[in-house]
Amino acid sequence: MKKIAACHCGEVQIEVSDYPAEVTDCNCSLCHKSGVLWSYFSAESILSLPEPGLTDTYAWNGRHVDFHRCRNCGCVTHWIPRDLTRERRGVNARLFPPSALASARIRRKDGANTGKYLD
Repeated sequence: MKKIAACHCGEVQIEVSDYPAEVTDCNCSLCHKSGVLWSYFSAESILSLPEPGLTDTYAWNGRHVDFHRCRNCGCVTHWIPRDLTRERRGVNARLFPPSALASARIRRKDGANTGKYLD
């Protein structure tokens, strides 16, 4: 069975190798205001990404990553580093089916200040 994160309207879909066992609730201003829970994946664990025309991007602060959102419904969908040699990517875990996250550990990260996990 495919493991898909899909935005509200379904236009943007991201297939991953497996659902996350852990998600991050970051309190930085961007994450807090957009209401995302991040699940992190290696580049090879993301099996498909949406076509570029389906998303708009936003680069914040140091402009090291591009945050993507659906052009149609506005859901924040994922982020990709601008330096593609960086392995880690983020997918908004709130876009997975609720049952896929039922047993996932939620970690709280102080992205607003220390950058450290609070647990």
